[in-house]
Amino acid sequence: MITLKCHAGIGEVVEGEALVAADDFSARYDLDRINGVFSRPQHKLFGQSYVDKILVLNTSKGGVASAWMLHEMKSRNLSPKAILFNRANTILAQGAALANLTMCDRFEDGDITSLITTGEQVRVDPASGLVTVER
Repeated sequence: MITLKCHAGIGEVVEGEALVAADDFSARYDLDRINGVFSRPQHKLFGQSYVDKILVLNTSKGGVASAWMLHEMKSRNLSPKAILFNRANTILAQGAALANLTMCDRFEDGDITSLITTGEQVRVDPASGLVTVER
């Protein structure tokens, strides 16, 4: 087990299976929000379901539309449990807060996409800034 420290986090404590890619993230352009899968063929997670996963990605892309899409996904129970970023933009962080979606970014331990592996069980506690990974 390892514990990682993030600089900023919002949302509730959640636990789940990690889905990891050293790729950027746009809720607007990367996802099929009806079927709950990554839909952009160039994305490293293309074809994989993000529903109820702890997404671990490089950085967030997009603006207000992506932020609202997080809320829409959560309202239809087709959202990830949490998203961990090396760096999230402020607009997407606001969208996560609106959606009550757990999000953390800026990890002290290094590149989060190389510290967690797909399939590992992860516990995210944004209030304490701690992410625990079961190995």
